[in-house]
Order: sequence, then C-alpha cells, then structure tokens
Amino acid sequence: MFGKEKIKENLQEKNIHELIYILGSYKEIIKRNFIAGISRGVGVGIGVTIITALLVMILQKIVTLNIPVIGEYISDIIDIVERSR
Repeated sequence: MFGKEKIKENLQEKNIHELIYILGSYKEIIKRNFIAGISRGVGVGIGVTIITALLVMILQKIVTLNIPVIGEYISDIIDIVERSR
C-alpha cells in the first residue's frame, strides 16, 4: 500500500502539483490562454507572410522563363490584379 510520502514523491516527480494549481486558478488559465493566443496569431501572420513572399518569387521566376502556357496564364492573373487596383 502507498503511504502519504510515496504519493507525495510521485506527484512531485511528475509535477502534477503544478498542474493542479493551474487548473484551480482561473487567473492562471486566462493568462496562459491569452499568451498562447497571441503567440499563435503572430506565428500565423509571420508564416503566411513568408509563404506568400515565396510564392510570389516563384511565380516571378516562372514568368521570366517564358514558358508558353504557364507564362500566359500568370501574366493574365497579374493583369487582372493590376486592373483591380
């Protein structure tokens, strides 16, 4: 049978006491979720910016290669975007 000391040691080894504190404190939950939400938002913003920049660079390279079908299609897209401005 487990004694109180053995249970206490197991809880301390697994840091379950910190989890119980966090779950019991609404302020701590709100603070952690707020910080996590801001971090995710910034990460998504940076990620989308980088991927979009890479796609634009790749499309520019394709246009300069003058591939007949793809080049015309991309130039049509560029014309549509420029007219919508």
